[in-house]
Amino acid sequence: MAIDTDDLSDKTYNAIILESEKFNDNLTLQFGLLSYECNNEEEYIDRCKKLIQEMLQYDEGTIDDIFFGEPPVKEKFHWVLNKIFINISTLNR
Repeated sequence: MAIDTDDLSDKTYNAIILESEKFNDNLTLQFGLLSYECNNEEEYIDRCKKLIQEMLQYDEGTIDDIFFGEPPVKEKFHWVLNKIFINISTLNR
């Protein structure tokens, strides 16, 4: 059974969803959609870490695509991804 971001604990929601939302709604969308592919919070967290690792390798074209033609500065994008990754690593699981 897939989960929704509303099913996440407050700590996980704040670490991932709220942090991405502070940066850009389109980034939040990427993390939000990921929840529908997960059966529980643990799987969601693991997939978020993998997604971040993938996103750090994105080229400018892919970044442009996920931000619907309004890409952020790549360094700022990488900074927020690293911040979310650090937030995830502080979650007690």
